[in-house]
Amino acid sequence: MSDLVVLGFDGLHTADEVLNKLRSLQKEYLIDLEDACVVEREKGGKVYLKQAVSLTKVGAATGGTTGALWGALVGLLFLNPLAGMALGAIAGAGMGALSGSLTDFGIRDDFIKKLGETIPEGSSALFVLFRKVTEDKVLPEIEPFKPRVLRTSLSSDAEKRLTTELSKAP
Repeated sequence: MSDLVVLGFDGLHTADEVLNKLRSLQKEYLIDLEDACVVEREKGGKVYLKQAVSLTKVGAATGGTTGALWGALVGLLFLNPLAGMALGAIAGAGMGALSGSLTDFGIRDDFIKKLGETIPEGSSALFVLFRKVTEDKVLPEIEPFKPRVLRTSLSSDAEKRLTTELSKAP
């Protein structure tokens, strides 16, 4: 089962920095990220979402590859596999990108947008959905960024422990 933690930061780009730090910790097998999203709220109140996984790009790549394969096979029937491959790749990439943009994966976008409206202007938040974490190694790495726990799906005891660890002065 995955756990969701939403961390708030004072700086506009601090959540990006923390996500980059978590990605480097993931390469060291200290955290298993399932999904992540950075929310930035500018001074004017405009909210920007940055998804960690772009399903539009993934869908376009998968659709393009599948379309090229099917296009080449159909092209063989008409003795022109290169043209079939090109047309199939274009059609497949378009359909894959469309289906990827309509798919919601991991953390629900409507939840992210709703909570993103509540963060102060000129600040950012990081939504992290993780399967497992080595707390004693990960928490000291993000402590210097002074995160605030905005929302979590952890138990009450785990949430108190997390808040206590993150509030320690570096």
